[in-house]
Amino acid sequence: MSQTTIEKDQDHQAGARTLNADRRAALAEIDNFGWFHVRAVMVAGVGFYTDAYDIFAINIASTMIGYVYNQGKYKGSLTANQDLGLKVSTPVGTLVGQLVFGVYGRKRMYGIELMIIIIATVGQAVSGKAPGISIIGVLVMWRFIMGVGIGGDYPLSATITSEYAATKIRGRMMTAVFASQGWGQLSAAIVALVVISAFKTQIINDPLEDAHHVDFCWRLLIGLGAVPGAVALYFRLTLPETPRFTMDVERNLQQAATDVDAFLANKNTPHDYDVVAVRVQAPKATRRDFLAHFGKWENAKVLIGTSYSWFALDVAFYGLGLNSSIILQAIGYGSAKSGTASFKRWQTLHNVSVGNIILSVAGLIPGYWVSFLFIDSWGRKPIQLMGFIMLTITLSCMGFGYHKLKDDAVGAFVFLYCITNFFQDFYRPGYRSTAHGISAASGKFGAIIAQIMAFKLKDRGGTGAWINHILEIFALFMLTGIFSTLLIPETKNKTLEELSGEDQENFIREPATPIRV
Repeated sequence: MSQTTIEKDQDHQAGARTLNADRRAALAEIDNFGWFHVRAVMVAGVGFYTDAYDIFAINIASTMIGYVYNQGKYKGSLTANQDLGLKVSTPVGTLVGQLVFGVYGRKRMYGIELMIIIIATVGQAVSGKAPGISIIGVLVMWRFIMGVGIGGDYPLSATITSEYAATKIRGRMMTAVFASQGWGQLSAAIVALVVISAFKTQIINDPLEDAHHVDFCWRLLIGLGAVPGAVALYFRLTLPETPRFTMDVERNLQQAATDVDAFLANKNTPHDYDVVAVRVQAPKATRRDFLAHFGKWENAKVLIGTSYSWFALDVAFYGLGLNSSIILQAIGYGSAKSGTASFKRWQTLHNVSVGNIILSVAGLIPGYWVSFLFIDSWGRKPIQLMGFIMLTITLSCMGFGYHKLKDDAVGAFVFLYCITNFFQDFYRPGYRSTAHGISAASGKFGAIIAQIMAFKLKDRGGTGAWINHILEIFALFMLTGIFSTLLIPETKNKTLEELSGEDQENFIREPATPIRV
C-alpha cells in the first residue's frame, strides 16, 4: 500500500471521528430540557387534541343526527348500520393514514395531515342531503377522509416528539402529547352541552317530527373541531426537522446543526429539503434493511408486542369511547323519564353530554396524568401491565355484574366505567415512524373490530341485551394484552440511539460529500 493511500485512509478516519463527535454533540444539545421541549409537546399535542375531539364528537352528534333525519318509523334514532357507518369510517381512514404516512411521511408531510383534517371537518359541518344522496353517506365519506388525516398525525407527531425529547423525560413528553386526547374528548362533551343549552328553548318548542334546531347543534359541535387545528397549522409547517432524522436518515450533519440551533432558539425556521446537502456515509434505512432488522426475533417480538398491545387496548378504548352515549342510555342514565316528547329529546341530549363530561373528568384525564407523573420513574412496562390487569378486572365486573348494577346500582356502574377510563390511559407504545405507524394501525384495526362487534351483537335477544357480553369480550382482550406486554422490553432512561442497537461510536464511517437531495 502506498504512502499516499495510507495518508488518505488516515484522513478519512480522522474526518469520520470528527463527524461522529459532531453528531454526539448535536444529540447532547437536545438532551438538555428546555422550553423548546415544551413547544414540541404543545405543537404535537394540539394535533392529538383535535384528533380526539373530531373522533369522539360523533359519539354525541350521532344521537342529534338521528333526531334530525330519522323521524317517522325510526322514531328519531339512527339505524344500527347508519350508526356503525358514522363511527367506523374514521378508524378505517385512520388505519389507511397511519400506514401511508408512517412509511412515506415525516416532517415534510407534517402539517399536510392537519390540512386534511380541517377540510374534512368543515366538509362534515356543511354537508346536506339530496334526492340522489343520503346525508349519512356524505358524512361517512368525509369522516373517512378525516380519518386519513388523523392517521397521518399519529405516527408523525409521536415520532417527532420522541426524537426531540430529552432521555430522562421522553416518557412524560410522549404521555403529555397523548394526554391531549383526554382534553379533546372533554372539550367535545362541553361544546355539546353548551350548544344544547344555548338552543334549549328552540329545541323544546320544535314540533316532534321536525328537530329543526338540533340540526344547528350537531353542525356546530362537529364544525368547531376545525378551530384548534387551524391554530396549530402555522406552527406545524414551521417546526424544524428533528436533528435525528436529518443526521441519521438524510445523513446531512450541516443541516442538522442548523435545525438544532433553530430549535434551541425557538425559531420558526423551516427545513430546506432542496438545497445541495453535504451527506455523510452512515447506515441507511432501506426496505431490505427494514425486513432484515425485524426478521430477527429480538426486534420482531417488540413490534409484535407493541402492535398487539395497541390492538387489544383500542378494542376497549374505542369500543367504549365511541359508544358511551349508548351505554349510558342503556343503563338508564341518559334517557329522560318525564315531560313532553320535545323536552325529553332535549333532556336526553343534555344528560348524555353531562355523562360524557363525568366520564372524562373522573376517569380519562386523571388516568393520563397519573401515568405522566410516574412513567419515567416506574417505567413503561410496569405501568402498561398494571393498566391491562386493572382493565381486565373492571371490565369483568361491569360485564358479569351488568344486570345487577343496571337495576340496583347505576352509580356503581358509572364509577366502574370511570375507573375503566382511568386505567385505559396507562398505556401507549413508542425504522421509528414506520414501526410506530404499524403499531398504531394495529390499534385502529382493533377499533374497527370493536365497532363492528358492538353494533352487530349489542341488540341480540332484544335492545341492548348483549351489552354485558360485549363488556366481557373486551375484558378477554385486556387479558391477552397482559401477555403481549411481556414481549416488550423496558425503555426507561435509554436513549433512542441505545434502543436502536447500532454502533454509535462509529456511526459515521466516511467524511461528507456534497450531493443534491
